[in-house]
Amino acid sequence: MFIRIATTTKIDCNLIFALSNDPLVRANSFNTTTIDYTSHCIWYDKVIKDKNILFFLIFSDNNEQDFIGQIRFARNNEDSSECLISLSITEPFRNKHIGSQFLKLGISEMLKHWSKINSIVAQAKDENIASNKLFTKNKFKLTSKINTYKLKPSIYSNKNHDEYAYKQYDYVIVGSGLYGATFAFLAKQEGKKCLLIEKRHEVGGNIRCKNIEGINVHTYGAHIFHTSNKKVWDFVNHFITFNRYTNSPVANYYGKLYNLPFNMNTFYAMWKVTTPEQALAKIEEQKAKSKINEPKNLEEQAIALVGRDIYEILVKEYTEKQWGRKCSELPPFIIKRLPVRFTFDNNYFNDLYQGIPIGGYNKLIEGLLEGIDVVVDADFFADRKKWENIAKKIVFTGKIDEFFDYKFGKLEYRTVRFETEVHNIQNFQGNAVINYTSHDKPYTRIIEHKHFEPENPTHQNNITVISKEYSSEWAEGSEPFYPVNDERNSNLYSNYYELASKTRNVIFGGRLAEYKYYDMDDVIEKAMNDFEKIMGAEK
Repeated sequence: MFIRIATTTKIDCNLIFALSNDPLVRANSFNTTTIDYTSHCIWYDKVIKDKNILFFLIFSDNNEQDFIGQIRFARNNEDSSECLISLSITEPFRNKHIGSQFLKLGISEMLKHWSKINSIVAQAKDENIASNKLFTKNKFKLTSKINTYKLKPSIYSNKNHDEYAYKQYDYVIVGSGLYGATFAFLAKQEGKKCLLIEKRHEVGGNIRCKNIEGINVHTYGAHIFHTSNKKVWDFVNHFITFNRYTNSPVANYYGKLYNLPFNMNTFYAMWKVTTPEQALAKIEEQKAKSKINEPKNLEEQAIALVGRDIYEILVKEYTEKQWGRKCSELPPFIIKRLPVRFTFDNNYFNDLYQGIPIGGYNKLIEGLLEGIDVVVDADFFADRKKWENIAKKIVFTGKIDEFFDYKFGKLEYRTVRFETEVHNIQNFQGNAVINYTSHDKPYTRIIEHKHFEPENPTHQNNITVISKEYSSEWAEGSEPFYPVNDERNSNLYSNYYELASKTRNVIFGGRLAEYKYYDMDDVIEKAMNDFEKIMGAEK
């Protein structure tokens, strides 16, 4: 919960009267007698005029009408180095884990007015368990005097600003992709105050869509949502309805078409086989003929898994375009398995749920970020101290090596370049995704975006938008898409991971911060799990 502080005024007299006579407040007071209204008004008028008393009210910034409580400081005179603190919280906000924030906010504000204070005294009855725990937790030391604590407020000074001074936000979230947006939504649901900053001009990370001629164009490549996780599926459907799009890509190899993933339709086009038994026999024959027992590279690995024909037609040249090097030069672990189906099923995914948000992914992001403070065109590294100093914690979803100023060297990525074209025809290729698995085409695939949303009224219009994708090595200024999971980069990331695990008040999450490729459902689940662990640790 985000809270704000205000100095008391005459109009707050009734608020304080009601709180002062709250049954628990009276029971925890050293004087338990009920306060009459006339006496209270006389006392209150005197207190707010006294220069040796600072009286603050605390409100919820989520709702300005929510009065949380009061905190009061009293000193003997202007030269005093010691003051007495007292505080009380209204009934609706007790047991909400805001006591420490409440206390630190009040002390930080007091020190702005009374710079000479070097000792704060607090008192709590033995039976006032909540206050005793609060003072102990916040470094007040029990003295020899019964029921009395003392604190050296220097821990709240500017030298310790990052840890103890008042923070405007609970979290500054760097990056508005699915990890950051999901984390922000979950935090807001728990009453946390979040600021999300985004380096680009628009939020959404790589699922951002652009409307061209009424068609939702997947700006950073095709994103098909699929999952078997019902919790994640129900979560995203809370914000937007998904259509029934089923991913059934086609491969174009020198003009000949094959269905993907590898299935009976593929095998019929390749070998004219009509039964699973015939197809399996063909694959096993080629695998045996290769005599590869211990693959030394990606080429040998693929042949050992599916035989030479499938490798040559559907894997080899496509993979070489993706990685910019020969398959014989790539490590075998890049391809751990190649799914083969002996059914006439062109559905690329095996998940229980699949689809595209009706109206595009922007609506999903807008739903996640509703009510969240957002700043675009904001480079975290251009003003790092500013962002770190206004939040208790940072949620970082950018490049982990950049966060640590490339201390161990730069991690490597593959990137994708897009050429988007508008064509004045109703249908360019008849499918949303066609992979070009041969070297005669420099691009790896063509996406025809209108086919993701056939329910869109523009689907029948004589206009369409396609994007050609070109894979290349990442260079400074280009978008880092895919981690290069070879030995060098894996070891490098391990060093950064160790450093991250020792970094206080920073949560690293998402594709770039974890140097890991994530499907959309997986990154949402990761954000959910991370947030749940954080909340569990706070309780």
